[in-house]
Amino acid sequence: MELNKYIRQLIEEKERLDAVIATLERLLSENAELAPKSRRGRKHMSPAERREVSRRMKEYWESRRKEIKRS
Repeated sequence: MELNKYIRQLIEEKERLDAVIATLERLLSENAELAPKSRRGRKHMSPAERREVSRRMKEYWESRRKEIKRS
């Protein structure tokens, strides 16, 4: 009967897929162990970024001092 043939083919294909999935999961877990852990904390700022932040903060505090003098 053809139906038994198709069932057998599907079972064989499922077994192949299970083997491929297991291999991929193993590779994924190995890569996860080798991958460097992400660093926590502040991101690194270049000197140009630091200057820009400094400029913005100076403007901010200058405007705050002016508001306080007006009060």
